[in-house]
Amino acid sequence: MALQARPYLQQVRASYGADIDLRRHPYNVPALRQLDSVAFHADVTFFIGENGAGKSTLLEAIALALGYSIEGGTRNVRLNSAGEQSPLHQSLRLSKSYQVPSDGYFFRAESFSNVATLADQTGYLAGYGGKSLHQQSHGEAFMAVLLNKFRGRGLYLLDEPEAALSPSRQLAALTAIHRLVGEQSQFIIATHSPILLAYPNAKILRFDDAGINEVAYEDTEHYAVTRDFLNHYPRRLEQLLAPD
Repeated sequence: MALQARPYLQQVRASYGADIDLRRHPYNVPALRQLDSVAFHADVTFFIGENGAGKSTLLEAIALALGYSIEGGTRNVRLNSAGEQSPLHQSLRLSKSYQVPSDGYFFRAESFSNVATLADQTGYLAGYGGKSLHQQSHGEAFMAVLLNKFRGRGLYLLDEPEAALSPSRQLAALTAIHRLVGEQSQFIIATHSPILLAYPNAKILRFDDAGINEVAYEDTEHYAVTRDFLNHYPRRLEQLLAPD
């Protein structure tokens, strides 16, 4: 039996020099200020936390350290419309497997439209199913990436993919992710979705004021709040919408 080479990305470690000002963004974000090292699951690792907790910032920094551009796509896509990026990637040291993944992609929901425009302009649509991504809904376009662009044996970084997906498409995405994991792929995903977080045996890392710590699925706020609301929604609505 062949040796397992995953996780392709085994660990990321922060190396903050004396010139780093921990009072400035992104180093003043508590989880990032305390960042030491993060080890990744061979299959799926999730980053979770409140808005501004640093999960997308760290994922972006990892992508930049791996050679992707800030707006996502493959390594061949070079986009930076805003002309700015966090310097955090310069402080990261990556530990990788001896085996290099044969595929990779950085999906960033908030800038994916720019990647889609570039695909239209260059006529490079075959890898996305042959149809303009702008002629599809946001959810359809993401599924085109997941089902057509991701070829397996890859390292895939996804930043809040659920922003594009209905609940039923999130379930479809779980199926696609599982197929790709079976084809020796590794995923690192920043998400708020309790559906995606349910992926079996995934490593869930919570970003908060205490740092970055692993948490079980049923101990996440995403699971607890969703479960409580669905089980008691009339009472919760009454409480939420009551006059002051």
